[in-house]
Amino acid sequence: MLSSEGLPAWLTPVARAARTIQPLQLSRFLPPENGTGRQSAVLVLFGEGERGPELLLMERAGSLRSHAGQPSFPGGALDPGDGDPRTDGPLRAALREAEEETGLDPRGVQLFGVLPRLFIPVSDFVVTPVLGWWRTPTPVGVVDPNETARVFTVPVADLTDPANRATAVHPSGHRGPAFLVESALVWGFTAGVIDRVLHFAGWERPWDRERQVPLDWRA
Repeated sequence: MLSSEGLPAWLTPVARAARTIQPLQLSRFLPPENGTGRQSAVLVLFGEGERGPELLLMERAGSLRSHAGQPSFPGGALDPGDGDPRTDGPLRAALREAEEETGLDPRGVQLFGVLPRLFIPVSDFVVTPVLGWWRTPTPVGVVDPNETARVFTVPVADLTDPANRATAVHPSGHRGPAFLVESALVWGFTAGVIDRVLHFAGWERPWDRERQVPLDWRA
């Protein structure tokens, strides 16, 4: 299900990074060694819009029990029908969840890489980020408002713009990268993955890491 054939040249460094990046280069939160955790996957989908390369994101509904209101990649837990979580299961889950949440046609998506599995302690998810190229874009939008508040794309140029970058400070004291784009504050797991992809693809630009954005108590 993975192929890098025919990718646009600008995605070459991302595909290269996916083959070489090590888990601890992505995050210090790695899956429990005892194998526990809810297996899940997200689709990190690159497309090409009017302003060049872009990423597909969505904003989770504010009524959800976990990560309510947060911008995120499309994705969710693996179903039994997705297959083996150690092989193609995450690939099928990422496409299935993206279709269910945004309405995209998975036939227009070319999967070209998989990043190391990471762990989200607050929700007990073991997440496989699956990289995709939106070879044939299709209309997207909110499919179920009980799950998704909105679906949007963000130009990579905006994500690399130092003016849109900051350090998010959680009430717990945890700090992490954040992006202020498309009237949204992207933080947490999603921002962490974007930050590392930009870095290892060689797209990152120097930014002010002392610029802080406090997250309120509901975050």
